[in-house]
Amino acid sequence: MNWEFEKVFIIAELSANHNGSLEVAKETVRAAKRAGADCIKLQTYTADTLTIDSKKDDFLISSGTIWDKQYLHDLYKQAYTPWEWHKELFDLAKEEGLVYMSSPFDFTAVDFLEKLDVPAYKIASFEITDIPLIEYTARKGKPMIISTGIAEYEDIRLAVETCRKAGNKHLALLKCTSSYPAPLEEANLTMIRELSSEFDVVTGLSDHTMGDLAPVLSVAFGAKIIEKHFILDRSIGGPDASFSMNEQEFRIMVDRVRDAEKAIGKVDYTLTEKQAGGKDFSRSLYIVEDIRQGDVFTKENVRSIRPGFGLHPKYYPEILGKKAKRDLEKGERMTLDAVE
Repeated sequence: MNWEFEKVFIIAELSANHNGSLEVAKETVRAAKRAGADCIKLQTYTADTLTIDSKKDDFLISSGTIWDKQYLHDLYKQAYTPWEWHKELFDLAKEEGLVYMSSPFDFTAVDFLEKLDVPAYKIASFEITDIPLIEYTARKGKPMIISTGIAEYEDIRLAVETCRKAGNKHLALLKCTSSYPAPLEEANLTMIRELSSEFDVVTGLSDHTMGDLAPVLSVAFGAKIIEKHFILDRSIGGPDASFSMNEQEFRIMVDRVRDAEKAIGKVDYTLTEKQAGGKDFSRSLYIVEDIRQGDVFTKENVRSIRPGFGLHPKYYPEILGKKAKRDLEKGERMTLDAVE
């Protein structure tokens, strides 16, 4: 995977949006390509690698999410992507010209993904505090993308430090609001620039807001990576369906992101050919009354006017009060060699 981002790298997150069907998962990969994604991302876990099957209160979701009243093990059993699908989905992604990657959630997932030669790893928001997992993954030497959804400053600092101590320099941090869906007023896109400055890394956005406003605006804040949940059709249901984009919505987002990139441009003081042509309408010095040789240049016979083919207006104070070397006609461009 090329870590030099000439354009925003757009990831379509498959997550649980296959709803238990390999054929749906495969068609979602194809749809992601049609929608303009650069990458398809899976999640590599099982219910047992993420949690345990316990009905104690600690394992019952009750924090005001769309998954409330479900036990963790039950949710993850429903949402996981079977590991035996991974190779087929990755092979399809390669055929479609997509980069592929996954989020590992434990050491066994990293080992499994290494055998499939993934080009990069994504650490999910809730795993940013799992320092042993981050270190183990970073030591594989692949680019690391880490979401910061539940992280405070110290959590981010420790994760970044862990990657660097493991010798991994290809690191990106994604601003993320771990709310599903996330309120727009909590997007806090200004943190994209702050994370880049504070930690000297590539930054981007893992977005859970509804619509594409936040992803498009993120480009202006320096986002080089945008991740968005992707689904064929929200009507198929599933744990993440309600806050995922369908193909048409994703395509519109991609187009708007690309337009935003064009509009932002780069720091460059040179003019395009079209812009340079506009200088014809700038101001310059012209003779505005007929002048005889020996006459004095005054405010009445020399003015700064349009078009811009004459002498630069910066010479105006220098010319006033001087005498003309030759006869000059109204409408003639003022030149320095006309001054005595």
